[in-house]
Amino acid sequence: MTSIVFPGQGSQTQGMAKDFYDNFKISKLLFEEIEDYSEIQIRKIIFENDEDKLNLTKYSQICIFACSYVIFNTYIINKNMDFENINVMMGHSLGEYTALACSKKISLKECCLILKTRGDLMNSAVTPNETGMAALIGKDCNYINKIIKENELNLEIANDNSPIQIVISGTKKEIAKNKDLFLRNNIKKFVELNVSAAFHSKFMNQAQESLSKEIEKLNFFENKINIISNYDAGIYSHTEKIKKNLQNQMANKVNWTSSIKKLEEIGEKHILEIGPNKVLSGLINRISKNFVINSINKISDLE
Repeated sequence: MTSIVFPGQGSQTQGMAKDFYDNFKISKLLFEEIEDYSEIQIRKIIFENDEDKLNLTKYSQICIFACSYVIFNTYIINKNMDFENINVMMGHSLGEYTALACSKKISLKECCLILKTRGDLMNSAVTPNETGMAALIGKDCNYINKIIKENELNLEIANDNSPIQIVISGTKKEIAKNKDLFLRNNIKKFVELNVSAAFHSKFMNQAQESLSKEIEKLNFFENKINIISNYDAGIYSHTEKIKKNLQNQMANKVNWTSSIKKLEEIGEKHILEIGPNKVLSGLINRISKNFVINSINKISDLE
């Protein structure tokens, strides 16, 4: 059996999936369909660098989703892959929505519309440039959490990416003020991220509440594919729990390390990373060496 993972925001690159668009009819048709549903000129943003929109949260999410969805469906058709051979799908933050669309738990149209809403809400959730995120390299989630609690820092863990990479969220002032504190406590590297806000934190509470109401309206479909949720790293096939976890995702920690350990726990051996870049493959390798991982992000990967 195979498990499939999809990347989140930050994996975007100019020109991603252009080779699929140029060489496969199905890829071209899917890009056009996603543009019709979202009413966003995705190809212009990705392929033509339209006004540098690709790195704006409002547009990057639907663009990354489009590329991952196109690559996945092109791969499935090209390899004549049977859905019966797919046990689990999961994604990092935004990628969880890609997993839901690719697993057919939700329709392509509804996924496009909810991601457009999600991008707008996250983009406008807080005053620009007041909050942010930073990646801490060298220690695990429990170690970072201990520093935060013992020093009563107004910071939150946003992403538990691997045993040596944790992302924190907070105000930019609080993040900058405590950089030296973390470095003094054996953090090897402290990198402030180029993001517009403090995602997966309390600063997203209001946006999460608004998005939750829209998620409640989505039509979910039952099937045999399992989803591992970011919110609690639980594995589910029934959609009611998947939906509830999705409603809690935006303002809470992405439990990526625990999610990969869940795959290991159920005996999965083969992981396909589908979408731009190979960020997740690197993280997975730091969590466990017990997987065979293949990345599909360009047409040469289909060979």
